[in-house]
Amino acid sequence: MAVRVGAAAVVLGATAAVVPGQAAAAGTPSPYAFADGAQSVKGARSTGDAAPLKPGGTYRSSLPSSGKVSYRLDLDAATNAYVSVTAVPSPGSTVSVVDGVEVTVQDAEGNTCSVDTARFGAARSPHPIAAWGRRETGRPLCPKAGAYFVSVERVDPEGEGSSPDTWDLELVAMTEPGEAKTGATSAPEAWNSATPQPLQGEPERRKGGAGFSGATPVDQGVWRDDIRPGQTLFYEVPVDWGQQVSVTAELGSSDSGGTGYTSDALDLDLYNPARGRVADVGIGYDGDQKSGSLPPLPPVDHANRYAAVSQVSALRFAGSYYLVAHLSEAVADSFGDGPFVMTLRVRTSGEPRSGPEYAGESVPKGVFEVSDEDREAAAEGVAAGDDTAMRALAVGGIGTGSALLVGLGVWTVMARRRTTT
Repeated sequence: MAVRVGAAAVVLGATAAVVPGQAAAAGTPSPYAFADGAQSVKGARSTGDAAPLKPGGTYRSSLPSSGKVSYRLDLDAATNAYVSVTAVPSPGSTVSVVDGVEVTVQDAEGNTCSVDTARFGAARSPHPIAAWGRRETGRPLCPKAGAYFVSVERVDPEGEGSSPDTWDLELVAMTEPGEAKTGATSAPEAWNSATPQPLQGEPERRKGGAGFSGATPVDQGVWRDDIRPGQTLFYEVPVDWGQQVSVTAELGSSDSGGTGYTSDALDLDLYNPARGRVADVGIGYDGDQKSGSLPPLPPVDHANRYAAVSQVSALRFAGSYYLVAHLSEAVADSFGDGPFVMTLRVRTSGEPRSGPEYAGESVPKGVFEVSDEDREAAAEGVAAGDDTAMRALAVGGIGTGSALLVGLGVWTVMARRRTTT
């Protein structure tokens, strides 16, 4: 699953660590926290020079304002492959309504396997966005073993309002084995498409992460967080085979006394375990409390991949689904810097069932399943493997000074144990 830094590193780095690509200005929300240990790779202008991406790897790269950059995947004929590209505009960038990032996968003969585009939309607020590329063995195109090329380009670098900046990229590559036995070859036709009622209850505070790899686990429940204009927060929800996920987002009223209106002020996106976009909702804001919900979505099913509708096709495997919330920079123009109260009402309905019988292991292992550790992490709000100090930070919302004390206390106990052994 996602790689996370240990609690001690987070605690002591809270005031000093600077992640490349994050905003340098004091008080400016960091645009993205890249995966710890991501390997640097340079995108090639020609596919002939494309550097290889290995399944299970996470990579750091960059995207110039114009032209494509390409990477290579070496694949067999039996496994499905997915590459997700998260584009992170540099601090101070401006974008047009249709600007964004496009990801294309082609085989060595130039046949297109998939194309996906992510755009910033009406709010024109630059923030991390992700698009994915796919090579699927069950399709007429791209069935052969061999070299495949992932090309990434900016959609509208010369559009009105777009600045010609170089963007940071985070790339992840994954593979999914084929089925051991032949399964369904068409998407399920019947499912409960009624609009679900938002989950009720008293909100519990759960602080969002700053990137996919550091997304905060949440399960079914009502979760509250603070969000500032220009900030993007990441959460992950375990969704098993046969389960449906529904989410309603709410933005609390402003206490600034300001007036105005921002279209798509709060943007909420749902991504699947391969970081492919499933669905989104944009919520306009005029200073009063507002809410919006993701569209009704079918249960997670291996056969959904055969659906013509992309948001159904994306619900093709179990695992950690990502909720990514962004508050437009423009909100600050009318209502100040906040923070603003955001509430997420997350429902996962339906009993988990067994998934397909795969003919091998996914890479990374377990990425397309929900484990007991995943469920425990979602219940506690701390990623599996994180230690006691990190749990205290997540659950209690401890400030930086207290965090330092907790970290030092843990190290002191560890040191004493070492001296007495």
